[in-house]
Amino acid sequence: MLIQNRMAFKEWGGICAALGQGIQSVIVRKGGIHEGRQGFQVAHREFWLFPTRFHQGSELLQPAYCDLLKAPIAIEPASGKIMLALYAVVEKVLELKAASTLHQLDSLQVLNQETILNRFEYKTPGLFVLLIRAYQLPQPFQLENETQYGGCRTWVELTQEFPTSNLTPVLTDEQFQQQLLTFEAIVE
Repeated sequence: MLIQNRMAFKEWGGICAALGQGIQSVIVRKGGIHEGRQGFQVAHREFWLFPTRFHQGSELLQPAYCDLLKAPIAIEPASGKIMLALYAVVEKVLELKAASTLHQLDSLQVLNQETILNRFEYKTPGLFVLLIRAYQLPQPFQLENETQYGGCRTWVELTQEFPTSNLTPVLTDEQFQQQLLTFEAIVE
């Protein structure tokens, strides 16, 4: 793991809450408007999770997970600050090209089938699925929400580096190993 990092990955606050609670262990990504013609690329293997609130809604989640949007990380901070509480290390990457395999992601993530299918079919069929190991801070870092962080983009370079020394894994090694086995079964 890097000693410090300034790269962040924008993701819905509800998804960040799921990752922080150990309910989810993958990130499903198509790419933002600013990704350009090449679409999403796994440009960094480690990053801070940058919670966003745009375009998320309970109707996009599996019914059992609608309460995630009430988690502190999923709610817009009143102060206009960004709270960095989670760090991710990409363990495996899968590029899904067949819609028939999408239902197999249900146990690894909280989006409903319609949302996953819409993402898959947007522009060119396909999705990236990143198996990540999530880590959490005992106390989040707080930073100003700068204008340069705006827009529909995945990757954000923060104005400073933040240390990773106080991180603890969300899942135990055994729990993560089970998620890895589930992910590898999908790949095969």
